[in-house]
Amino acid sequence: MLRHARELLAVRSPLDAELIVSEILGSWWGHRVPGGDVEEVIGEALVDYAGRAGTPAALALLTGMAYLGTPRQAAKAERAALELMERGVARPGWADRVGMVAPEECFVSRDVYGDQDSIVCTYTYGGAERHALVVLVDRNKAGTVQHAGDPFAPAARDGLPPTSGMVRDAWVSSQVDKLLDHCRREGRDNPLMRFEQLDPRDTKAQLQSALELTDHTDDPPVNENFGSYHAFVRARTGILPPGGRLPQPPVYGRDRRATIATRFLASDEAEDLSDLAAAIRCVDRIIDYGCTHDFGRPLRVSPIKCEMFLLDWLPRKVLLSPSEQEAVPHVLAAWVRWAGKRTGLPEEGVRATLDAVWDATGKFAEAYRDPSAFGLDRELVDRLLPDGELEALPRRAFALPFLSGTHRQSGRHGSIDLSTLDPADPDDRRIILEFEHPGADEAHLDAHERLTERLWNGDPPQLWETAQSLLDVGYERHEILHKLIEVLDRHGGDPEALREALRVLRHEPPPE
Repeated sequence: MLRHARELLAVRSPLDAELIVSEILGSWWGHRVPGGDVEEVIGEALVDYAGRAGTPAALALLTGMAYLGTPRQAAKAERAALELMERGVARPGWADRVGMVAPEECFVSRDVYGDQDSIVCTYTYGGAERHALVVLVDRNKAGTVQHAGDPFAPAARDGLPPTSGMVRDAWVSSQVDKLLDHCRREGRDNPLMRFEQLDPRDTKAQLQSALELTDHTDDPPVNENFGSYHAFVRARTGILPPGGRLPQPPVYGRDRRATIATRFLASDEAEDLSDLAAAIRCVDRIIDYGCTHDFGRPLRVSPIKCEMFLLDWLPRKVLLSPSEQEAVPHVLAAWVRWAGKRTGLPEEGVRATLDAVWDATGKFAEAYRDPSAFGLDRELVDRLLPDGELEALPRRAFALPFLSGTHRQSGRHGSIDLSTLDPADPDDRRIILEFEHPGADEAHLDAHERLTERLWNGDPPQLWETAQSLLDVGYERHEILHKLIEVLDRHGGDPEALREALRVLRHEPPPE
């Protein structure tokens, strides 16, 4: 990194210097360090190393890090830079101007679907070296990431502020007027694009929220070069004026969702749907997806959103009956026509979205893997998935593998047919666990019951992820259950400590 920093001695522009430093800081961005913070393990260690090196390149790097680093890195870099300057180490010519930048205006180029925004912020160094930072904020991927979550993120996804997107790419342009003219022309000539000015305060709120979601996502879906711009984006966002607010997503309760579904089913667009019962269940899924995974926007339709719904979310998350599998593309197409009309989507946008739905329909039959197609008994699957949460099937089957047979007990239960029990019912679940652990004392059964309830509910998601990791390295199921019980007994009341303990357990070496 210090050898890379020698490039800083050859540039004259503070902008060029900041971009080089941002590229160096981006070399470790997005990586995870078990049991530590990568910004401390690498970033702060780099500051210490540069301070000891004491070369002009080291001073140049420290000068840039004092502006672009994290708060801790910046404070350490500033102290180290002052010490080198006192020792007479030569400073680069741009040192007095680095970070001396002021924001001008903010704009957004967005598609009419609401899939993504290209936010453009312009800056100058005292009226000179005008440049634009362009940040791509994506809403489709953000909704999926925010609710699926990184199982091993250091903070719970629910702990993040409200957001309407995540940062996926960024770049810098010195051709500001040419860039803005292109965006204005596209917004004027392309019916599927809009271009407008933004309040810099609201822009700051949106960018900070979107960047935080990106930062808290493991392996985020960003452009391969985004890391090089990350520190620059963070710094430029930080100097925008404060005081802005993010729009709060509307709340769609059960009654409001039911009203929307009823209006759709009574519309002209839905009159050709032949299987009304299947259509009702399908439209409920469409509305749920928009409310939960699209920031409270059930009526928003776009080609990308429809493809993600059909080819990604439904196959992973929802148990559909055969009639629903057949009906859902047709219901979605009718929904596109109905919702597009109510949101004012241009006719070109409706047609493009319908084309995407029909293109995805053939792929949906391949993407959606009904468990019954693999020999799993449909009745058994229905017992494990009374809520239709398809992705819960493997973890619930892992927690409760014995759902058939006869349980012979003395006392109040007598002889019980396990196939008649409901694994979602706590009392029935206890009987199933007694069958698996004959002769176990009450305390042992209580511990298994607590773990089973958490696995059933996916609370926290790290629990099942850890179980899968231990299966992958060769541990037997019952060994894994007892390891998880031990962690829950120690940390079950402290969510943060529990996540960290599961992170450590996940990396446990395979059994000999």
